[in-house]
Amino acid sequence: MSPPPPPLGRGRKRAAQALDAALDDAELVAARAALAQGRWQAARSLLVHTGDDWDRRGHRLTVLALESYSAAWARDWLLAEPDSADAALLLALAQVQRALARKEKPDRASKACRAVAELVPADPTPWLGLLMLERGTGTDEETARLFDQIRSRYADHHHAHHLMVARLAERQAEAGADPLHEVYDFANWAAEQAPADSPLAILPVVAHAERYRVLAAAGLESPDPVSSGHWSGRRARQVMKAAFDWWLEWEHEGHPRRLVDLNFLAHAKVCEGRGAEAAALFHRIGEHATPAPWSYPDRDPHSAFRAARAAALGTA
Repeated sequence: MSPPPPPLGRGRKRAAQALDAALDDAELVAARAALAQGRWQAARSLLVHTGDDWDRRGHRLTVLALESYSAAWARDWLLAEPDSADAALLLALAQVQRALARKEKPDRASKACRAVAELVPADPTPWLGLLMLERGTGTDEETARLFDQIRSRYADHHHAHHLMVARLAERQAEAGADPLHEVYDFANWAAEQAPADSPLAILPVVAHAERYRVLAAAGLESPDPVSSGHWSGRRARQVMKAAFDWWLEWEHEGHPRRLVDLNFLAHAKVCEGRGAEAAALFHRIGEHATPAPWSYPDRDPHSAFRAARAAALGTA
């Protein structure tokens, strides 16, 4: 039996206060709302029209899969359309989210992703689900293998690169603020390999923030990112300037996850003490804050974002 739609009222009010993973994708927001009421046809149409825009497809499917009702409605969709790869993939990614929340066995989620990967061999999204699953607990070898599977299908996959940076940043925390740490090499390599208009140009900034998260959690950096000094070194300043200059010239405002990058860049500019540059970024971000990196190392991201934005815009 299908589950009833979620209750209105307080639950909806809490959701309005949360940071929305859909970012500014209005079509995704509408499809998600319809799916919450059991109308999976909107999600079906959304994914059909997304086509092989792999970054957008991965973004939309992972956001839909975050919802607690997604697995149940995806099963309903599969009952109506047993051959639907989109329905099977939504169910598999919903199982990944349940496994990450320890509500389902990881092996079942992994098996589901691999089954869909056989149905849609050109699609990197099932492999993204596997990488999400392995990112925290898998071996280095398996994580790298999954990343290679994604890159072989779409070399500039945004979400996959962010997952790899987060994983690599966690290696050798005891090394401290080592400017030669492998996460920086990986981020620089990926940025250099990407096309000139790729948002992967921001990846060195992401690497710097992820490394701060790890060092602060280990007690090797101040829990206050602004006073930590992590963004004040010569190398850090060079990375931030290059990324900001790239953003000023970037003409592709339609990337589905660009606001993730802008949040990382705004956070870096706040920590660097570059208020005017941070303000320009906050204007572009609007209300679309992301948990990372505002939550680093253990802060409430919504409060941290709003305080930083108010200070940068001169309204504190």
